[in-house]
Amino acid sequence: MTRNEHLQLVVEQKELMLMLSHIPASAALDRMGLEERLKELEGLIGKEPKLGPEPARARVTFRGKPVVASHGIFAEFGVEAMKSFTDVVTAMAASHATGPLKPKGPIPNKEEHQLLITNTVPGSFGFEVEEYQDELPLEGDGSSVAVALEKTQAILDRTRESNDDELADVLSEIDGRTLNAVRTFLKVMVEAEASCGLEYRERKVRFTDPGDVQRSLQRLGEQNVKETGMGLAGQFLGVLPQHRTFEFQVQDDNRVITGKVGPCIEDAGKLNALLGERVKIKVMETRVGSGRPRYVLTEQPEKAQ
Repeated sequence: MTRNEHLQLVVEQKELMLMLSHIPASAALDRMGLEERLKELEGLIGKEPKLGPEPARARVTFRGKPVVASHGIFAEFGVEAMKSFTDVVTAMAASHATGPLKPKGPIPNKEEHQLLITNTVPGSFGFEVEEYQDELPLEGDGSSVAVALEKTQAILDRTRESNDDELADVLSEIDGRTLNAVRTFLKVMVEAEASCGLEYRERKVRFTDPGDVQRSLQRLGEQNVKETGMGLAGQFLGVLPQHRTFEFQVQDDNRVITGKVGPCIEDAGKLNALLGERVKIKVMETRVGSGRPRYVLTEQPEKAQ
């Protein structure tokens, strides 16, 4: 059962309860059909898990040369801009759910990370988007699309108002393919002489003009953002499971690095069983400009021979 189907049953249930409240108990024949339907609805609703989180919703707005005030947007730009934006969200959500994406090939479970355009944004020109939920999410389940929208907003924000270290913090959590999707989205803005904004969970990020977008694109350029996969031998000094962070002493030079445990390792706490043992790990090193490197553990460690 979809969320909309579930909600329709709940609305019908409330309407029937209101109707019955206005029919006296003595009017048994008038109440009979309604009571039977109400009982049927209670059975259908009771079989479903409680509703999980509401679908993630956001607003994407545009300004600049392709936008005609609040009246409209050139269709060619609108299609390209929204496709590149949804490509970012889809890649971000898929990598969060299944781990770093391969540089090429189909995105895993792409159909589970789709957005719906549900309305236009009044007062400027843009679109309201909503996470597509084919089935009801179980109560307490997180949403990969919600995480993707939050990360997308954080990256756009950090490219505008942060130092290299702060930008590296958010970029270290995404893979190269997803980063390229963000670059493509910003390139679409620059080439069309447009700017954009993203509103999600009462937080707004807005580029003031195309030049502002260009500066952010330059900060994400390959000359400024260096990502390098590497293998290291050494030993774990400690792991914080809740924060999913680790300290590792590199065998070659005895330096100690800190980093994050990537999504490929479901239970970070199990890494503590390796404390003091010689192991080999694979990490992704991310460095922005002159900032310090950030490390993410990308595979399960192996015991050294």
